[in-house]
Amino acid sequence: MGVIHDYAVVGGGIVGLASAAALASRDPAARILVLEKEADWGLHQTGHNSGVIHSGIYYKPGSLKARLCRAGRRSMVEFCEQHGIAHEVCGKVIVATVEAELPLLNNLLERGRQNGLGVELIGPGQLREIEPHVQGLAAIRVLDTGIADYRQVCRVLARLLQSGGSEMRLNQRVQALTIKSDHVEIGTAGECFTARRIVSCAGLHSDRIASLGAAGVTRTALQIVPFRGEYFELKPQSRHLVRHLIYPVPDPSFPFLGVHFTRMVGGQVEAGPNAVLSLAREGYRKTDLNRRDLAQLLAFPGFWRLSARYWREGLQELWRSLSKAAFVRSLQRLIPEITSADLVPAPAGIRAQAVRRDGSLVDDFHVVQDQRCVHVCNAPSPAATASLEIGRYVASLL
Repeated sequence: MGVIHDYAVVGGGIVGLASAAALASRDPAARILVLEKEADWGLHQTGHNSGVIHSGIYYKPGSLKARLCRAGRRSMVEFCEQHGIAHEVCGKVIVATVEAELPLLNNLLERGRQNGLGVELIGPGQLREIEPHVQGLAAIRVLDTGIADYRQVCRVLARLLQSGGSEMRLNQRVQALTIKSDHVEIGTAGECFTARRIVSCAGLHSDRIASLGAAGVTRTALQIVPFRGEYFELKPQSRHLVRHLIYPVPDPSFPFLGVHFTRMVGGQVEAGPNAVLSLAREGYRKTDLNRRDLAQLLAFPGFWRLSARYWREGLQELWRSLSKAAFVRSLQRLIPEITSADLVPAPAGIRAQAVRRDGSLVDDFHVVQDQRCVHVCNAPSPAATASLEIGRYVASLL
């Protein structure tokens, strides 16, 4: 049977690596194995997000997202400071541009206070002092928001794990999990590993890995629906238009935050994302299509119920994907002087969103414990921010 590891972690994104690090911290003598299907760490959701350290203002008080994001913001900043990782707590503004958004802005302000955040309501004059090019009736200033290099966080976590004795294996796509009485057998294309406990943090494929070995987690009840977030980047001569992070007031009936401006740790400024259905779980280009992913999506009743609920918003997002002019008009709600000439295309990301069979979105982080396995089944944004705390939460379940 070979070496039996105490813990095997499937998935080498930031949540998987943070989970492995938390297990190593709780039990320094544990034999830990990390398996990642790609040739490097953090190549998918981690490597394609905008690098925001979220404050937790949007999340329902008491939810896992609210609790772990709030704690994760602090621990992520501390981790970056400790290891010399590029980051900045620069703050952001959430801007109401029309009268109808003012009640929503006030609701969001109250939620931020309930979540214990540093938030304040500011008027147009204060907004112009912070962001001179932004137009708005009022805004929430969120002091606790920042930016970080999450790929570098992954590299540091992997290095720390390896130096601590963990076995780190790249190019290992997990294809089978067999649960025995005292261990789990993990099959990849060419090898078989064994571990007493399994943690799966497979992101875009979390439902597939969970369904391999957990009778209580099946794709008939829960499935990942991939949404591509498309970005533009401001040309260098236009970056002065954005000083910090600038967000619209989110539509409470739609589960995405709307296109916004994000200053990156490298000095770039991203604009986006929109949210369009992807025809491949790793479909970062508009033309990408994976037949297996598409067939599985079309066979899932939850997808059709979700589509029936959000078809209007879906068409709007699709039009914004097809029309740069429509994308620019959305950005001009916040910064009127932005033009198409200020923008160049930037790499897209994919959000792994878990959807139930009834078509409802899994809004919170969703972690399932079953026999010898713990499966992180839903960890979209703000999972990178909360990753170190998600890891500690997962370790506590084991």
